[in-house]
Amino acid sequence: MTAIGAGLRALHDTLPAASCPFSWQARERLSRAGHLDPGSWHPVHRQLSVAEALAIAADPPPADGAPVVCHGDACAPNTLIGDDGRWTGHVDLARLGVADRWADIAVASWSVGWNYGPGWERALLDAYGTGPDPERTRYYRLLYDLAD
Repeated sequence: MTAIGAGLRALHDTLPAASCPFSWQARERLSRAGHLDPGSWHPVHRQLSVAEALAIAADPPPADGAPVVCHGDACAPNTLIGDDGRWTGHVDLARLGVADRWADIAVASWSVGWNYGPGWERALLDAYGTGPDPERTRYYRLLYDLAD
């Protein structure tokens, strides 16, 4: 978890958002939403109708600071970890673009449960250097289901 959180933070802190030609902003992603079958969504979202999910997604939370260059698919397996247990790089950067950092943090912290089991989310957030943000986490996880 330390390597994943630290690696994501390094990506966000290092890449120059002002010169990144790609966007991964919530409104643009929503305009390309293609996963409109609740049966294909994560179980936490399946109780929503398509109309309800789109209405929630149409109202993103305020950005948490300046936009950063986001990975776009910050799932745990997309972080390379060296023999020393430290972050060494990222793979699968096809969705890279400028967005709120929580677009990545919400997915990264979600994916550690899929890949390692429950109870690891807080360790990832600590390694990133942030605390929980339930509103942004809920929003960006729903957007991930709808538009990725």
